[in-house]
Amino acid sequence: MVKVAVFASGNGSNFEALVRHQKHYKVACLIVDQEAAYAIERAKQFNIQTYVVPKSLYNTRKAHEEAILEVLDMHQVEWICLAGYMRIIGHTLISKYPNRIINIHPSLLPAFPGRHAIKDAYHHGVKITGVTIFYVDQGIDTGKIITQEAMYIKKGITLENLEKEIHVIEHRIYSETLEKLIGGYDETSTH
Repeated sequence: MVKVAVFASGNGSNFEALVRHQKHYKVACLIVDQEAAYAIERAKQFNIQTYVVPKSLYNTRKAHEEAILEVLDMHQVEWICLAGYMRIIGHTLISKYPNRIINIHPSLLPAFPGRHAIKDAYHHGVKITGVTIFYVDQGIDTGKIITQEAMYIKKGITLENLEKEIHVIEHRIYSETLEKLIGGYDETSTH
């Protein structure tokens, strides 16, 4: 069983979806950078060990990521899933987990990168939006796209309902995509 760490900063609904749909992977731990992240409460419900590792305790990104690596090594983590983690991942983590850090974004990248993607797409008046899963690089929502799922924005839909529909897609395709990636994962090819 492939061990996965999930990184989150907030609500944690994608974290919970990954936990609920695990088959060939096991969520070994949750890493959060915010003590108030609701994802911590979700992790308690599933008895998943949580580590609060705030950036403010470290002088550099490298030192922060080295502290995270200690936790990942302790849990023998093989893949990392970002689920609303609001920090840019640096070289220290990327070099240790090449093509094994993935993220989910609520738009059809490269359209509407950044923190307010759903709201930006809604206010821009686009007819189609969706969800993207991609490999993490050192940019903001710039990594190689793994998969995307589009949806039409219904005429007259509220922003709140659009967010709900996007979350339904996210919660389904994140675990499906991770399962496909892990199914093709050959441990000998990355070491």
